[in-house]
Amino acid sequence: MNLDISSEENLIFFEALASPVRIKIIKCLSKKNMNIKELADEIGVSSAIMTTHIRKMEEAGLVESRKSKAFGKVCKLIEKTYNLVFPVIHVPMNYYDLNLKLGQYTEACVEPTCGIATEESVIGSFDEPKYFFDSRRDETQLLWFSKGFVEYRIPNYIPQNCRATSIEICVEMSSEYSHIDNAGQSDIILYLNDEELCLWTSPGDFGDRRGRYTPNWWRSGQYGILKRYEINEKGVYLDKVLKSEKTLEDYKLERQSWTLRFEVCDKYRKAGGLTIFGEKFGDYAQDIYVCVRYD
Repeated sequence: MNLDISSEENLIFFEALASPVRIKIIKCLSKKNMNIKELADEIGVSSAIMTTHIRKMEEAGLVESRKSKAFGKVCKLIEKTYNLVFPVIHVPMNYYDLNLKLGQYTEACVEPTCGIATEESVIGSFDEPKYFFDSRRDETQLLWFSKGFVEYRIPNYIPQNCRATSIEICVEMSSEYSHIDNAGQSDIILYLNDEELCLWTSPGDFGDRRGRYTPNWWRSGQYGILKRYEINEKGVYLDKVLKSEKTLEDYKLERQSWTLRFEVCDKYRKAGGLTIFGEKFGDYAQDIYVCVRYD
């Protein structure tokens, strides 16, 4: 039998259990049927008080009684299984998420090898940075460059009087070389509001197999590695590994919109380029996924 603890109709049941004497009665009747006098003597109360307790338990459906000429009122425990049903707790979903399309960058400063492509073809021609601002760039599903950066804008939808608790960025990336190089490393840095998140060294520009979603006409880098960045109140994490002790407070989140920059770094090694995969290329059917949580 299910008992909804938030229903007033079930108050009589819970009130019947809210007594040490009535709990003792249940224990006694679980062993054998007993009359009023036997229960009163066993528990140590008067028969009048016992009668009041039994009446309360009868109303709750815990006990049933029958009158006997020989033994008086004989009480029996009603055997049932009771399941307490708690109300579902609705936790407000204090977050928003969005997919940044690859062609939605607001700034781009790149050097060859470079290019952008739709699902069907390259936009413009290879190795011409000017085509990064072609009118068709909204259709971009793949972009690549050897040096430079692309920068996106993230809208700040956090309600007034709330604060961010975490920002998650998830993107599929690889190195970029003029010819496929499965071992061609590249240092890639993400920036949020011009503050560095962390450096990731891409292990290669992968062409040893076709990407799961990569179109058949594409002959260069086939897939990347899905990287997950998270900034919260403890630091910056890359794939759940702490990379920096900078916290959300260091990233100027009071702005109406935030900048997210992907940049190739040649500080530590020769620049190895960057490829970003969209929904129709690579191994993961997504663009640049961003999730902002707040309270």
